[in-house]
Amino acid sequence: MLAQEIPSLPRGVRIYFDSVRDKWVLLAPERAVTLDQVGHAILNEVDGHRCFGHITAILSEKYNAPKEQIAEDSSGFLDALRARRFLDVI
Repeated sequence: MLAQEIPSLPRGVRIYFDSVRDKWVLLAPERAVTLDQVGHAILNEVDGHRCFGHITAILSEKYNAPKEQIAEDSSGFLDALRARRFLDVI
């Protein structure tokens, strides 16, 4: 994912806390993905307004981690969601 791209959740996709399983889930029509702590942290910053570069900077500062590593890990995760149509990119 490029730094200037803006990720967003498409219509009908949302983050939901499944209290039965005690886990965060990304829900889409007839599909769901269980999120780990890292995936949940990344998607919490996706608002459809901030670019990927800004999101990685926020996560880097928040978790005191190298920006390059955050960008690499986040890009792979978001690209996989995009391929499965859980994410749009502008």
